[in-house]
Formats: sequence, C-alpha cells, structure tokens
Amino acid sequence: MASIYIDNWHIVLAALAIFITGALSLLMQLGLAKSIFIAATRMIVQLALVTLVLAWVFEQDSVWVVLMLLLLMGGFATYEIRARQKLAFTGLWSLGLGGIPMVGVGIMVLTFTLTTVIGPEPWYAPRYAIPLFGMLLGNSLTAVALALDQITRGAKQRQGEVNDRLALGMSRTEAMLPIVRDAMATGLLPIINSMAAAGVVSIPGMMTGQILAGADPANAVRYQIMITFAIAGTTGITLLLATWLAVMRLTDNRHRLRLDRLRSQKYPA
Repeated sequence: MASIYIDNWHIVLAALAIFITGALSLLMQLGLAKSIFIAATRMIVQLALVTLVLAWVFEQDSVWVVLMLLLLMGGFATYEIRARQKLAFTGLWSLGLGGIPMVGVGIMVLTFTLTTVIGPEPWYAPRYAIPLFGMLLGNSLTAVALALDQITRGAKQRQGEVNDRLALGMSRTEAMLPIVRDAMATGLLPIINSMAAAGVVSIPGMMTGQILAGADPANAVRYQIMITFAIAGTTGITLLLATWLAVMRLTDNRHRLRLDRLRSQKYPA
C-alpha cells in the first residue's frame, strides 16, 4: 500500500494547530508565542533544506560524504545543548563537554547497529545511517541538555553541601555523586518513559513512519525495538561521560568546587 500524498495546502491546514497553541500562549500571557512560531518556522526551513541535502547525499553514495553530514548534524546538536543551559560552562567546555561524548558515542553505536544488526549494502548506506543517527542525536541531545542543566544548577544550589563533603575528606567525585545521580536520573527519564509508553500510549516515530509508508507492521515493530535499544544505550553512555566531564570541570585537581567556571545565559527565543 502506497503512502497518501500530502501537498502544501494540507501543511497549511495542519499549521492551524500551531496557531491555536500560539494564541493560547498570548491569551494566558505565557510569553511563549514568539518561541513557538520561531521554532515552527525553523522546523519548516530546516526540513526543506534537509530534503535538498539528502537528495544530494543519496546520489553521492560516499562514506566520506555521509560522515561529513553526520558531523555537521552533531555540530548543530552540540550548539543546541549549550543553548539550553541556564548556567553554561565558560570557554570551549560549553561546547565540547556535552557534544564530544554525544557525537562520539552516537557514531560508535550507529556503526555497530549498521554492521551487526541491520547489515545494509553498503554498510554506510545513507538512507539508513542518516535517519538512525538523527534519532540517536535527538534523544541524546534532550537527555544531555537536561542532565547538564540539572548538574550545574545543583552544584550552585547545593554548594554548601558539596563543600562540606569536600571538607570531610571526600574526593570531588564522591562529593558530587548525589548531584550526578539526580542529573543522570533526570536525563534518563524521557527514554524510560518512551519505552514504557510504546505501543500502549503512543506508537513511536520510526514505527509510525514505516506503517504510514506501507511497511509490514511486524517488521516496523522490530525496527522500532532495535532503534529504541540503540537510543537507550547511546543516552546512558553519553550521560555517564558528560556528567563525569562536568564534575571534572566544576572542580579542580585540589578538589575544590569551581563555580567561577560557570556563566549565566538566557535561553534562546
């Protein structure tokens, strides 16, 4: 069964939901109407550009072109992590601390999934590699942004507790452990909720897309389980590395809390 074609007029009709949400924000004075419309506009422009880029990448069928695009996607995801922090790290740490683990782990999990689980020919086939990496990045981005925001806020709000633990002779990792646990729990909550609700409350994205495209529901379910496990693994490992790096940056070699390495910033519009 072929998928049903949607033209631009149908997109305009679907956009009514966004206008209603924006109107509610204005009515209730939430101050989010501008952010809603900017985000919606960005989404449209970005997806339109992605269409052109993907068409070109599929024609090239080159591992280096695919890698270049994956790194570009990782760069944008890294920027988004930094932008979502109320308390950001100073210097290049604000970019590398969350971005390097996320992109590195994401590429490793993607490579494993492509070469051992799916097995496309060639193994780096763009139609598999790019969408899968996008899903890994998207979920990891949310988790890391939440965890880093939690750990920086926690360090500032509980600095007295951390300093007391350091004064008692604990190492910096031991002193920060309660905050790290809270941060990792916060970061893992979205994927845990997603797995718990899959198939009962909601039909996940990959499964929905394949079913709408006319794929066999049983095979769509297997793909969804596969990518969910990959997302959970990527998220967990990335969170562990990112929170550990955050602790190293929030403290120094003399086991002192260094809140001077943080700076306040506004959330993007």
